[in-house]
Amino acid sequence: MQATLKTAKYNLGQIVRHREHPFRGVVFDVDPEFANTEEWYESIPEEARPARNQPFYHLYAETEATYYVAYVSEQNLVPDPSGEPLEHPEVVEMFGEFEDGRYPLQFCLN
Repeated sequence: MQATLKTAKYNLGQIVRHREHPFRGVVFDVDPEFANTEEWYESIPEEARPARNQPFYHLYAETEATYYVAYVSEQNLVPDPSGEPLEHPEVVEMFGEFEDGRYPLQFCLN
């Protein structure tokens, strides 16, 4: 049986927004498929539960009211067209200055 290579649609440092919920965020990590807890997965209403076999993104996310870390399936994300930087305080710890609609990593990954 041959393994299927999964390619993430979004890149580290890219700003995305949720398809249905009013937040946007910057990608800081990607899982090739679901890798969170069963409890987290089961907490999503069944009719809205995403497939497990797709990339899931770790985001520094923000709404107009708050900052947090989000874990979102690829099917629920779209590119953010605003061209605006995020104000999330953790972004500066991992990324360089916002330029050309994205954040460059400020250190090398293994």
